[in-house]
Amino acid sequence: MTPIRRCALVTRFADARAADSAAALARHLAGRGIEVLAPDEEAARLGDVAARFVPESTLAGAADLMVAIGGDGTLLYAAGLVAGLGVPLLGVNRGRLGFLTDVMPEDMLASVDAALAGDCARDERPLLAAEVRTAAGGTASGLALNDVVLQKRQSGHLVDFETWIGGRFVNTHGGDGLVVATATGSTAYALSCGGPIIEPGLDVLVVAPICPHTLSDRPIVVPGRSDIEVRLVDRPDSFAEVSCDGRPLGSLAPGDRLTIRPAAARITLLHPPGYDYYRLLRSKLNWGRRAFDTPA
Repeated sequence: MTPIRRCALVTRFADARAADSAAALARHLAGRGIEVLAPDEEAARLGDVAARFVPESTLAGAADLMVAIGGDGTLLYAAGLVAGLGVPLLGVNRGRLGFLTDVMPEDMLASVDAALAGDCARDERPLLAAEVRTAAGGTASGLALNDVVLQKRQSGHLVDFETWIGGRFVNTHGGDGLVVATATGSTAYALSCGGPIIEPGLDVLVVAPICPHTLSDRPIVVPGRSDIEVRLVDRPDSFAEVSCDGRPLGSLAPGDRLTIRPAAARITLLHPPGYDYYRLLRSKLNWGRRAFDTPA
């Protein structure tokens, strides 16, 4: 393992709780002789904390470790920064549910010390590569750790589309859209669409229709190596938007195509000693708790 000499911090510095945690961690790292890196636009928010402020575009490339402080959205954003660079990522939960940010604030300093000592478990996760190709020849591409989502553009309208997997026609859908999720993202949007929870070590994808108009149109699980193509049906007002981990990628109109396939890039998450995925699920989903077990 490469010695960690520089640590980048990514958080929503406008959030007081996250900013306080970032400042406390920056001071702790400086005391350990670790150079702290932060986005240059956040210099004023970190006050007198000793840090080197760099453009966000160069933040991950200059670091040996990145710590994301916030909710899963913050970690997903950080994942986009480190994708393919080999920089490990540790998530500290200052958000709500936090399936990906599995370090609690009170354990932050000890967990970061464990990462510095090489005592954290390394967990390599695959990414999805999405490409929108328009009928006019334009293209837009993006990466996703959780999911690629196709959603209708207009409220009150269905979007009609076809799905193809590995070059084979699957189905024609009508509804609010489609979620294509990795095993990592199976506990995110796909879960609310009725999709299954997939253990992150499984190389599969979840293809989940969003509010399908046909009740038999159910989520399916396909091999992680699958190439998935989505084509809009040529009907009036059939327009959709595509996003990768919540970040807009582009619009889709009849004649355009969305292709989703495994990405060459991957990311490495760090988990503190004692990490247990099933314990995480029990905690986040309140498994095993009955209504009368909760104090009034």
